[in-house]
Amino acid sequence: MDILSTKQDGILTLEFNRPERKNAITAAMYQAMADAIIDAEADVAVRAILITGKPEIFTAGNDLEDFMKNAPTSGDLEDRAVYKFMLALSGATKPVVAAVSGAAVGIGTTLLMHCDLVYAADNARFSMPFAQLGLCPEFGSSLLFTQIAGYPRAAEKLMLGEAFLAAEALEMGLVSKVVPADELLAFAQGQAAKLVALPASSIRTTKQLMKASRNNAIADTIAAENKHFGAMLLSPEAREAFTAFFEKRKPDFTKFA
Repeated sequence: MDILSTKQDGILTLEFNRPERKNAITAAMYQAMADAIIDAEADVAVRAILITGKPEIFTAGNDLEDFMKNAPTSGDLEDRAVYKFMLALSGATKPVVAAVSGAAVGIGTTLLMHCDLVYAADNARFSMPFAQLGLCPEFGSSLLFTQIAGYPRAAEKLMLGEAFLAAEALEMGLVSKVVPADELLAFAQGQAAKLVALPASSIRTTKQLMKASRNNAIADTIAAENKHFGAMLLSPEAREAFTAFFEKRKPDFTKFA
């Protein structure tokens, strides 16, 4: 299975398991993760959620072939599986831990902003190449990353879309800690186990209080991003970007104003 979902010792673990495609995420994978998180929210035995990938790769982001096959014909993206996953993740009342090793591209970086504890291996690389694809930031990242990193750093990463390493992610505040790659999963599991051992109501209330002041702003930002993203997905610039990707060439945006 492309998403491994397991429950053990109070922890729901969701693991990207498509290494032959660099853990690129399909609509079916998004739906599987959304369903698992919704189920975990209703399961009193689950007290923490852990999202991880493989030692060599967290995720290359959207599987672009699958993405285009399932692309909406209008600007409304709310019926797509990725939206359902991100809604479940951002709305989770239980603590979410992420363990990132290797590349975390696009949605792979965006989703981390909705997790509570984020740990990176020393080989982690993050990037949000939305502008490079003729698109815009997604799922609150234009707000959340600016709050995390400050406007100048966020502008550099979101406009240029260039990759940055674990040390810079730590310095900016995107991740909680950087650990050696061969220790990452065990460390993240240990942190999740600490959460499981604490009073569940205390953890949920603490998370709720920390997020309450920005919930409305995040929802408004996601709605605005969703509107722009849907329109831009149908634009000539995006068409050129995706065509160039599949043709393995550099896109030419000079013909667009």
